[in-house]
Amino acid sequence: MKQFSFEKLDVWQKATDFITDIYSITESFPDTEKYGLTSQIRRASVSIASNIAEGSSRKTPRDKARFYNIAYSTAIEVLNQLIIAEKLNMLDSDKYRTLREDLEEITRMLNGLHKSTNSQTKDAKRF
Repeated sequence: MKQFSFEKLDVWQKATDFITDIYSITESFPDTEKYGLTSQIRRASVSIASNIAEGSSRKTPRDKARFYNIAYSTAIEVLNQLIIAEKLNMLDSDKYRTLREDLEEITRMLNGLHKSTNSQTKDAKRF
């Protein structure tokens, strides 16, 4: 079976592990949040890995960097949702810290990937 380039990226692998953690943890969220925060945080966490995958298939460094930037921004969105979940006592502090540390690692990796890809363009910018 062919392995696509995104499957070889450590950041994509870390992001997919993060998704499984999010799905597991949100199982304990209240049923009233099924279509609210549970759905939102799950979709956003999936979006991180999806944007990494999509970006890896783009032809130009600029286009690749744009998708890695979107993945980074979505990781920040997930962090915001985790903060809310903790404040609402839907997520205990230990789980929150672990997930936050995972997101911090993912964002560091995305920043490196973005810089590496974006350095191939004339107008390299950091986020």
